[in-house]
Amino acid sequence: MKDSRILKIAGAYLSALYILPAYAVVKLRRGDYSGEDSGKGSPKEFSYGTDHPALPDASKSQPAKTEKLEVPEAIEEAHEKPKRGSSEYWVIKPENATPAISTEDWPLLLKGYDRLLVRTAHFTPIPVGCTPYNRDLKSYISSGVINLDKPSNPSSHEVVAWLKRMLRVDKTGHSGTLDPKVTGCLIVCIDRATRLVKSQQGAGKEYVCVIRFHDKLPGGEAQFARALETLSGALFQRPPLISAVKRQLRIRTIYESKLVEFDNDRHLGVFWVSCEAGTYIRTLCVHLGLLLGVGAHMQELRRVRSGAKSEESGMVTLHDVLDAQWMYDNHRDESYLRKVISPLESLLTTYKRVVVKDSAVNAITYGAKLMIPGLLRFESGIEVNEEVVLMTTKGEAIALGYAQMSTVELSTCDHGVVAKIKRVIMERDLYPRRWGMGPVALEKKKMKSDGKLDKYGRPNEQTPAAWNSGYIDYNASGAPGTSAAPTAQTTSKADVLNAPTVDPTTGDVDMADDKTLINGDASGEADSKKRKSKHEGETPEERAERKKRKKEKKEAKQ
Repeated sequence: MKDSRILKIAGAYLSALYILPAYAVVKLRRGDYSGEDSGKGSPKEFSYGTDHPALPDASKSQPAKTEKLEVPEAIEEAHEKPKRGSSEYWVIKPENATPAISTEDWPLLLKGYDRLLVRTAHFTPIPVGCTPYNRDLKSYISSGVINLDKPSNPSSHEVVAWLKRMLRVDKTGHSGTLDPKVTGCLIVCIDRATRLVKSQQGAGKEYVCVIRFHDKLPGGEAQFARALETLSGALFQRPPLISAVKRQLRIRTIYESKLVEFDNDRHLGVFWVSCEAGTYIRTLCVHLGLLLGVGAHMQELRRVRSGAKSEESGMVTLHDVLDAQWMYDNHRDESYLRKVISPLESLLTTYKRVVVKDSAVNAITYGAKLMIPGLLRFESGIEVNEEVVLMTTKGEAIALGYAQMSTVELSTCDHGVVAKIKRVIMERDLYPRRWGMGPVALEKKKMKSDGKLDKYGRPNEQTPAAWNSGYIDYNASGAPGTSAAPTAQTTSKADVLNAPTVDPTTGDVDMADDKTLINGDASGEADSKKRKSKHEGETPEERAERKKRKKEKKEAKQ
């Protein structure tokens, strides 16, 4: 009985500690608590004694003192707020500052979108297309890639053929062949994504290799590490005998290599290597054995990165793909298929981005160059002739192209070509056609209908002089604001015939006259006719035999 009474007293005391300060604040907001006299004075100050329980410096031994403190601004604002029932209570007042948007968690090509340099923010969005992850399943699969963990023993072509049969698609391709015994990362592109196979085949690769030495190393692990460091940079390599390619001497680059593990007693070592596409690790192991003086060969190999994909970026097995397709066929559950297949944009995250207006998208899918008026945003650090990815505001990849302007020029120029197209990725007519609607294009159409331009839009005798002097054809090779893309230089027949001739005896240079040109052209045509008539009536067996002899003669010369 006594204990319960003590507990009641303690509870009442603790309640007083929390209730009294709250009661004081309520009275302060109402304006009833001010100074020593309640209801008088300013509501912005009040007094209290040192015996108040909320004060940390209170001391019972000292006499009570009275101080005056200013009310915090938050309490003053709360005092001035409108009442709940009034119409002003529900009004949200406008703010000058807009909250910052973080785009670090946006998917794929949209990641870091706020860091892109803004050319203009004015454009009309077209309600077509969608973000890569929101495509319907058919489009998602036909524009997808699989980061496959290739098993040992089957070849890369066999694995890709199995995937094509599992998913029931039209086309599949892989980026970089792996030998049958090699396991690891094999990027498989499906249908539309096969357009990116070439870009991934030339990307860098990373491997983890188990090497077997033919004897113990006298210098142990340190000697092996020095040999790895020696075999770095540009190296001469000839493909091994087991390889299915032509055995020609080639130069391949080893970017970096690290020793992972070494066991001298078992004659085994493990190392990691980052190298150029087309490097033969089997040949590298043989070279390591020759350099160390004991001989060596490759015991086991696994690829841990291929281009933009690695072991950590959603690698799946053949069984995962088969199970995902079974779940969709039997339960209509497409979530597993969406997990094992990634959008093709996941291969392009390493490229510098150029954001295009929706009205210019369809023209680019037909091969048109991107001009300044169609540019929205672009990445910093773009150089001329650098490979960039053109994308929509929804994060869809349109095409790969060569930049024709640097970042400085893109931010300052008013007209010109931004990029020339290397490879179109997006389907045509997914976005509506919006070209030919500008004032110059409409004027050109009118002049073509009036006969002032020919049917191809080229000037003729009736073309006004103002049009010839003011119109710039950006499709021409010498148009201002354009630069040549890195393509192979070709020489036409006319260039050869128009070239000056050199007399071998005197060294004098003579220009060929019209008669020489005509005779030379005629003789060239006669030679081609003679060659054609020589092989006419040839059977397929004779043609194959002739090509075989020609090939043998060519190899004998080498």
